[in-house]
Amino acid sequence: MVIDSPHATHKYLRRISRDFSTVRRFSNTPAVTLTVPSTAPAPVALVGPEDLPSTPRGIRKRQRLRKRSSVSSTLSKVLILNVRDLLRAQANSESTVEHQPRSWIETNFQKRECIKFIPCPKDDTKCCCGQAQITHQTIAGIESGSPGDLWLPTKHTRPQPTDAYGTIEFQGGAHPTKAQYVRLSFDTRPELLVQLFTKEWNLELPKLLITVQGGKANFDLQAKLKKEIRKGLLKAAKTTGAWIFTGGTNTGVTKQVGDALLLEGQQRTGRVVSIGIAPWGIVERNHELLGHNREVPCHSISSPRSKLAVLNNRHAYFLLVDNGTQAKYGAELILRRKLEKFISNLKLHPFTHSSTPVVCLVIEGGTNTIRAVLEYVTDSPPVPVVVCDGSGRAADLLAFVHKYASDGEEQPVLESMREYLIGTIQKTFEVGVDQAEKLYQELLQCTRNKNLITVFRIQEKPEGEAQELDQTILTALFKSQHLSPPEQLSLALTWNRVDIARSEIFVYGQEWPNGALDEAMMQALEHDRIDFVKLLLENGVSMKKFLTIPRLEELYNTKHGPANTLGYILRDVRPHIPKGYIYTLHDIGLVINKLMGGAYRSYYTRRKFRPIYAKVMNSYANACRKSSSYQYQRYAGANSLSLVTGLLPFTTEMALFEFPFNELLIWAVLTKRQQMALLMWTHGEEALAKSLVACKLYKAMAHEAAEDDLDTEIYEELRSYAKEFESKGNKLLDFSYRQDAEKAQRLLTCELHSWSNQSCLSLAVAANHRALLAHPCSQVILADLWMGGLRTRKNTNFKVILGLIMPLYIRQLDFKSKEELQQMPQTEEEHLENQNLDNDDSDRSQPDAENALLKAKRSISLRYRMGAGSNNRDKALLADTYSVRDTKVHENGKVSLTDSDPSQFREFFHLSEFSNEIKQHQPLRLKKKFYEFYTAPITKFWADSIAYMFFLIMFSFTVLVKMGPMPRWQEWYSIAYITTLGFEKVREIISSEPVAITHKFSVWAWNMWNPCDGAAIILFLIGLSFRFRPNTMDIGRVIYCVDSIYWYLRILNILGVNKYLGPLVTMMGKMVKNMIYFVVLLAVVLMSFGVSRQAILYPNNEPTWRLIREVTYQPYFMLYGEVFADDIDPPCGEDPRQPACVTGHWVTPITMSMYLLIANILLINLLIAVFNNIFNEVNSVSHQVWMFQRFTVVMEYQQKPVLPPPFIAFCHFYSLLKYCVRKAKGEPGMSKFSFVP
Repeated sequence: MVIDSPHATHKYLRRISRDFSTVRRFSNTPAVTLTVPSTAPAPVALVGPEDLPSTPRGIRKRQRLRKRSSVSSTLSKVLILNVRDLLRAQANSESTVEHQPRSWIETNFQKRECIKFIPCPKDDTKCCCGQAQITHQTIAGIESGSPGDLWLPTKHTRPQPTDAYGTIEFQGGAHPTKAQYVRLSFDTRPELLVQLFTKEWNLELPKLLITVQGGKANFDLQAKLKKEIRKGLLKAAKTTGAWIFTGGTNTGVTKQVGDALLLEGQQRTGRVVSIGIAPWGIVERNHELLGHNREVPCHSISSPRSKLAVLNNRHAYFLLVDNGTQAKYGAELILRRKLEKFISNLKLHPFTHSSTPVVCLVIEGGTNTIRAVLEYVTDSPPVPVVVCDGSGRAADLLAFVHKYASDGEEQPVLESMREYLIGTIQKTFEVGVDQAEKLYQELLQCTRNKNLITVFRIQEKPEGEAQELDQTILTALFKSQHLSPPEQLSLALTWNRVDIARSEIFVYGQEWPNGALDEAMMQALEHDRIDFVKLLLENGVSMKKFLTIPRLEELYNTKHGPANTLGYILRDVRPHIPKGYIYTLHDIGLVINKLMGGAYRSYYTRRKFRPIYAKVMNSYANACRKSSSYQYQRYAGANSLSLVTGLLPFTTEMALFEFPFNELLIWAVLTKRQQMALLMWTHGEEALAKSLVACKLYKAMAHEAAEDDLDTEIYEELRSYAKEFESKGNKLLDFSYRQDAEKAQRLLTCELHSWSNQSCLSLAVAANHRALLAHPCSQVILADLWMGGLRTRKNTNFKVILGLIMPLYIRQLDFKSKEELQQMPQTEEEHLENQNLDNDDSDRSQPDAENALLKAKRSISLRYRMGAGSNNRDKALLADTYSVRDTKVHENGKVSLTDSDPSQFREFFHLSEFSNEIKQHQPLRLKKKFYEFYTAPITKFWADSIAYMFFLIMFSFTVLVKMGPMPRWQEWYSIAYITTLGFEKVREIISSEPVAITHKFSVWAWNMWNPCDGAAIILFLIGLSFRFRPNTMDIGRVIYCVDSIYWYLRILNILGVNKYLGPLVTMMGKMVKNMIYFVVLLAVVLMSFGVSRQAILYPNNEPTWRLIREVTYQPYFMLYGEVFADDIDPPCGEDPRQPACVTGHWVTPITMSMYLLIANILLINLLIAVFNNIFNEVNSVSHQVWMFQRFTVVMEYQQKPVLPPPFIAFCHFYSLLKYCVRKAKGEPGMSKFSFVP
């Protein structure tokens, strides 16, 4: 039996005393005196075996003597065993205490025990502390007091380490609820309690403290008022991150608060921090809570006859205050008020001057509630009070007095109602006249601080006009604390109550100090306060002035906000990052480049940004060092940068971001703040580009999350965010296209300087946004690009082929006018060529004035970019009567032309002074026609296809006929074709946009056909080297033959342009990719059968490489139906001419049947099912797949040279010559391509 507390030890010793009394009655011996220890650790003086009385002698009757002796000896033995167990338990517990260190709670918190018995005047058998005399603890040297003595907890109790703390598990509900508790002394220091909350119970400091005062006895509320109080209190606590202080017991006002918390528990959206502060002595069955860090089951059901109370099971934390009394209230009052005052002096966070606000909520209540309200409003600093009118007793009296109180010292109205009020107080609280007079005076004193008391009343107003309880509480705080507007805004931000900020702070005529709103914007962005960002933008915050390099860098390094995967991705671009590393914008730029892929280069990683970044950060650091109110802590906590940034003067050097919402959108996406990203998308410019960039970033982040084996939920969440932006981009383009088709087309093709000089079309390809590329607006552009300068209605492909065969037929083709060509997207190289051709024509045929006009027009066209911010000066010249024929793409892939409304162009371009001088529909000259025909992508495609088919015929002839020592002209043609094709691949790599050669190669290899072409070219060159040697000519011919396989498969790349064959080619690619996984499974099954079969049938094979063929040869072909029937179970041993049977030969047919069952039936059919799924998936979006592939082909042939291989060598020589001439003249070479109108 283990005794783990002094109180239990005393009870056990008293039971032993009763046992000795029983022994004395049976044995007629003197009673044995037990000395009860005064302190728990002191040794217990108990009787031993030698101290027990012996059997009495001299009894008259032996029979009775033997009977009494047997009873006495039996009881004595039982008693000896009990005492021995007690001594052993005491010794064990003492040794345990000596060897186990006490916890932090035991070290810092104490309980209180009364050590002096002072009789109570009403009952002299009880002490003033509430304990009975027989159970009261006594200590040697301390005598009992007299009935008239004053009992004081500080004088007549002693502290000891607490013996009750742990977890209460409330039973009786659908799910048990748990609460932390601790027993502590009434004089515990409040800083220890705050440390208990934050360190031991892991609570965040409150942003608001709501202390609820009211009656201890149970009462009923009006149904409507009860609903409003529950809803308002819960909303105020949850939206502001508040703590709620109550009495903790399941009675009175605490029970009403517990009912509100019950509703909160049903919502399951996070538990409100509710702390019950109750006296230890009034808790029913408090002895069950004794123990160190225990988990105690408990029921919140009190005994009907008990004067004690049970704890409310909806609270999360309990402070059980002990002052040595039993069954008495009041022990917690001093501690509760000290704790409230200490919390009110805590700062909300290190860089805000506002302290934690405290508000008192009064519901019903008795006389003590009025005194508590008086103490709150007269304290320094005062605490605002919110009184719920209609809840009863003290609350109704306070509301009534507040209603008729005047602002001055004199209260004539209340003085006239003095008798009425005193009578009401007597009836309400059932007190005498003297006490009622005293309460009346306390009510008058409360009215002297009328501004600190706010009354909440239920009024019959239309919904939306009546103020709710949570608004009343927060508004009372603003009215009472006299905070400056920035402090009020900071407080509202901390609470995340934009409604309070809108109604109480941003009022008409409010003046703001310089930088105050910027600091609020920084807090709103860091803490992901979407509504506050909207509110601040509405009230004049300029993002262009707000967003600087230091602030943006701080936003990336903030610890607030949702969890994100930025750190994982940063480790890929910055390996070996130390702990606590501060991200720089260059690091973020590397992350953006990695996620965007391709040729995208973030502004943060460009050379021109680096000196600007260094200059701004150096000046920023110097300003930080010179600031007297700030010690430079570059790598310190969260808000270290934003405070000094607000002190710095705004300069053009710091405002480096022309489109700040673009930068904030990327920040929000990378830190996984979807709602903030959507807000930044709705503000600023380039909404379509922003949606495409966000879509691409989210998709890349989802891919990285899958690669890093993060939670599936993260992957799904990022994919859903990407789909949301994908949908918004498509809807935006559709809306723009319906409003103005011409502007929508320009929107897609214009170069965006803020997005790495990309266009919306290229961003859509990077984001794999098939829906946007399949949009009619995109397809109209692609159709115009594909046709180039041609305008044909029917039989376009036939006319192009005929023009290639007979160049004179080009004169009969219809071409677009010069004005239409000016509006088409074109590469920079094409623009220079067109400029040279137009200059030659203009010098010969145009007057000087018109020639100058066209030059101005070309220069304007050259400068026009979507993101350049020069919309007023960059305009094209169009006549009033100019009409344009738009290219439309139908569902079947046909291209047709329709007339468009010329008013669209007149609305968009306004250079009317030149409009009458421009000739309409100027026809192209013959030289220009030939140039437009041969540079059109459709012409390049058919020329390349015809040349490729001719190459295949020549190459096939080369490998099919006998190869002589010297190549025939067919082979020379094949060699020239493949060699020039190799040079073209090298040109593609060099002319790509990235700077680093590795990045160029990765961009070039993005198209699967490019690396395959490179491998086939290298293989051909290896075969060519063998072919020219007589002794290895046959090896070279075999390499030729193997290489020809790929060149025939490459026809699939040409067929991908077709509307019907393109999706099928895509299906083939996906099926091949999925088939690789099944090949692994098949290889496992094949090897398991092949090895066992070969080993059983041929046990005497010598080690040779041919064994690999024997193991895999027959099992592999069995997959296709060739079962090798003669080799399944060959005859053996039946005839002398037959070979002897090998051991286990009968096993082979059994294993083969199992192999065919698994491989042929199970795996092959599973592979067919997967292929069928791929077919259905691609077939459902076949139109989008074809349009997406069409864009890739158009862009590829838009940038190809005019002549196909092997004649492409002339183009390479011409380009190289032009490059050398430009270098000699000091002009930049055109190594990249971009769209210009």
